[in-house]
Order: sequence, then C-alpha cells, then structure tokens
Amino acid sequence: MTLLFKKLLDRILANAIRQGRFRVIWPDGSESLYGDGKNPAAGIKIMSAATLRRLVLNPGLAMGEGYMDESIIPLDGTIHDVLALLLDNLARHPMPILNWNERISRLLRPISQANNARRARRNVAHHYDLNGRLYSLFLDRDRQYSCAYFARGDETLEEAQAAKKRHIAAKLLLNRPGLTVLDIGCGWGGMALTLARDFGARVTGITLSEEQLAEARARAAAAGLDERVKFELMDYRDMNQAFDRIVSVGMFEHVGIPNFRNFFDTIRRCLKPDGVALLHSIGRFAGPGATNRWISKYIFPGGYSPALSEALAPLEKSGLISTDIEILRLHYAQTIAHWRSRFAANRHTIAALYDERFCRMFEFYLSGSELSFRLSDHMNFQIQIAHNHAAVPLTRDYMLEKERQIALPRAAE
Repeated sequence: MTLLFKKLLDRILANAIRQGRFRVIWPDGSESLYGDGKNPAAGIKIMSAATLRRLVLNPGLAMGEGYMDESIIPLDGTIHDVLALLLDNLARHPMPILNWNERISRLLRPISQANNARRARRNVAHHYDLNGRLYSLFLDRDRQYSCAYFARGDETLEEAQAAKKRHIAAKLLLNRPGLTVLDIGCGWGGMALTLARDFGARVTGITLSEEQLAEARARAAAAGLDERVKFELMDYRDMNQAFDRIVSVGMFEHVGIPNFRNFFDTIRRCLKPDGVALLHSIGRFAGPGATNRWISKYIFPGGYSPALSEALAPLEKSGLISTDIEILRLHYAQTIAHWRSRFAANRHTIAALYDERFCRMFEFYLSGSELSFRLSDHMNFQIQIAHNHAAVPLTRDYMLEKERQIALPRAAE
C-alpha cells in the first residue's frame, strides 16, 4: 500500500512541478527530483508512510500538519521556500486532488461557515484570545492585524499601517468633528482610537474577543480617550444604534457566507440616511472558492475570504449601494512579509510563550498567507457603502486630497 501511495504522489508531483528544482526524500530513503533543474530549489523529507498517505488523500491539510509535527522536514531551504516553489507551480499546473478537495469543501460551506452568535464567539476566541504578548511580537506598535497600505512600497510596517488608517479615514468622509462611528470588529482598538484622536469622532468599537476588549479599553484610558471611545463585547447582529459612519476592517472574513445578508442588513439598520460605511476585507480574484482545510482547522475556524461577487450580491439585496470599490493587490503580501520577519526575530520568545509546534504552526500560516497574496488569487477589497448617491462627492478627488492633508502634519513631525 505504501508503494501505491508513493507512485501516486510521484505522478502528481511530476505533473504539477515543472519549474524549479524540487527534491523529495521518501520514507524508504529513496530520492526523487522534479522540475527543470533550475532555481529556485526546495524539497521535503517525508518521514513516515502515514504522512505519505495523508499527502495523497488531502494535501491541503497534510502539508501543514506534517510540518507542525515534523513528519515533513523542509530540505534545501525553509518551509517558506517549499511553499513558494509548490504554489508557483500549482498556479500554472493545478493538482486534481486539490480541486476535488476544494469542491468538497465548497459543498460543506453552509455547515462550516454557519457562524451563529455562539459559534462566532468561539471561533474568534480560538485565534484572537491567544496570549496578548504574541501579537506585540510581530505586529506594528498599534497592533493592526490587517492589510497595510504601501503607497511607495518601501515603507516601514508602522508607516504603512498608519497610511492604511489614513486611507480608510479619507473614504469615511469625516468632514466634521463629533461624527459617531461604529467600528465592527475593532480588534485592539487602533482604528477607533485614531478616528477619535485625529478626527474628533465619537467611536463605538465592538468585538467578540475578551482579550482584545480588555486591551482596547486599557489603551483608551491610557490615551485619555475613554470619553470619546467605548468598546463593547458584542455581536454585530445585536447592534441597533444609529451612526453617522460605520467601518469594518478585517472582520468580514469571519462572518461566513450564510450571514452576509445579516451583516449588510446590520449596516443598513445602523447607518443614518446620509451616512457612509467602509468595508475592508480579504477577497479572491478567481471567484468563489473554499477555505484551505488546514487554515480552517488550526487558524481561522469558520473563516472565509469571499470573492467580490459574493459580497456584492447580498449588499445589493440589502438596499444599500456601493459608492466606491478599490482592489488592493500586493499590499497584504508585503504586510505579511514584515510580520514573518518580526516573528522570526522573536521566535525564541514566542516558543517560550507556547512551544516549538506552535511556532511551526504560525510559520506555516504566515508563509502560506503571504504566498496566497503573492502567487495565488487572494487580494483585498474596500467597498464604500451608503444609502443614497448624494452621501459622498461626485468624484474620488476628495479622498486623495484628504489623505494628503492628513499625511502632511505626520511628515513634518
């Protein structure tokens, strides 16, 4: 049986890997080479027959699990090099087994993404209620855990995350002080605090993470902004207040397709008639898909990055209108590259907080995520939303003008 699975994986790799040099050492000690022999080079050592079997039957799950438990050992480089070579080739020559696994995952989406209030809170806790120090060791100082904005490409992570907040603030049209803002999925509070401090807004941030809630409240108090910013442990579906502006950054990926209509209905219900909302989310170029099994199991249970078409249909049905759409292509790849570098620099400290297996899990997650944006079909989209056409100016010029106006004082500091 082991010989059969070896032959199957050998055939799969021979068909899929045509560029680069990929080396495999099999459980029996034999070695195979794939590709055209040119750089880049990478490889793996498969330590057991059981791992070999899992790679054939469910490679999307088995690759990450094998790296975590060291039954798959990277050769000729790091796990990032391995994934880069594989994903670059798979983008040109897909594996049939991956296509079948994705089809099965798509059929199961109504179940895997049925994020009711109880399940949504459990899913959020799985990732965001980890030791708070972990995130301080690889994110920027403001703990922005979403795509940064690289206007030039050579910005530091702190500069790019500050630029992201300016970019979003400009689209929110914060044209007078005292505007009320709802921040859905407020994280550790960085966006809410920025909108209050720099734009005079009165912000309500909601989250399902108790760890994030405590940190956000502590930050607001330390900044003397707790009278202008309040944070609540609340599901978006329970919000019934009306706001001048609504923003949601990096939260839509946790909503789940069955709840997209509920999400946009919440915006419709909570956004004042002349209000403006801004949705920032990971998306897909290639149309509807399915979340990688390993990501669903270990990183973001219930999560899904939608195609733009999957977001626009329920938005249209809600009665809201999209007044502006922007696609951010390689910005998240550059963001995660910074996170990977910082994670590597602090790996010993993180291993002391958790263990080596956790570090390998996070390395696989960060590398796979970066490469999904760099080599595969992932991107970010921003949708500006309103009840009516007159809520924002006729052209986009006001966004750029406001963004430059905000940036000038920062550059002079």
